[in-house]
Amino acid sequence: MNDNASTSSFASSSPEMSPGTEETTDFGYRSVPREEKKPLVRAVFDSVATKYDLMNDLMSLGVHRAWKRTFIAAMAPQPGLSLLDLAGGTGDISFGWLNAGGGPAILTDINASMLSVGRDRAISRGYVSDLSFCVVDAEQIPLPDRSVDRVTIAFGLRNCTDKASVLREARRVLRPGGRFLCLEFSRVQVAALAPIYDTWSFKVLPKMGAMVAGDRESYQYLAESIRMFPDQETLAQMFRDAGFARVSYQSLTGGIAAIHSGWRL
Repeated sequence: MNDNASTSSFASSSPEMSPGTEETTDFGYRSVPREEKKPLVRAVFDSVATKYDLMNDLMSLGVHRAWKRTFIAAMAPQPGLSLLDLAGGTGDISFGWLNAGGGPAILTDINASMLSVGRDRAISRGYVSDLSFCVVDAEQIPLPDRSVDRVTIAFGLRNCTDKASVLREARRVLRPGGRFLCLEFSRVQVAALAPIYDTWSFKVLPKMGAMVAGDRESYQYLAESIRMFPDQETLAQMFRDAGFARVSYQSLTGGIAAIHSGWRL
């Protein structure tokens, strides 16, 4: 289900939105003061934390599980390598890393409710000795320079206020030869898929969110946040601007999601 990276992208049929100024940023299709976005995002994930895995199943029709397997394989886990998992939520990426033979991992999230779910899942699965937990803002990582071998963020970058700061921080904490990988919803590149995807995102998903989780608004925000996220080529250039080398990306399922990668050399 992996597509080759493409330099072209098919714009969604959702309306074009104006970028935020330096004083404002996007919260879905709304423009809000920058200092308000983190509390708003935190409220969303406080609401959906206990149903986060169900949410991902709804948003991707379960395909996110295959995307994560592809992502973990791209991380190339090895016993001697350490992982910093940003916006790690309920722990899927950290667990996959450890299952595949990776070294010690730090599971982090800015949202304590999400991290609590991840910790409970880790305990139930016996991930104790090689996994630690920390509430972390990905824009200000409390680790020394050049301290980890892999940094990942899966379905979290689009919720960050200052995405460029996240990329710079990820590079800062990587050791030379380390790699940063991002898995995120991206820009659909197959024209025939776009209207179907828009209908699912804006008509079906919020209704399902209301029925299953009792929370239509959070699911509406999540659909909007995907459309506001940079497309594949734009995000690749942001990686380069942050100082990453050998930047590449792989579109998944017609561009619904993508894996971006950059190395600190």
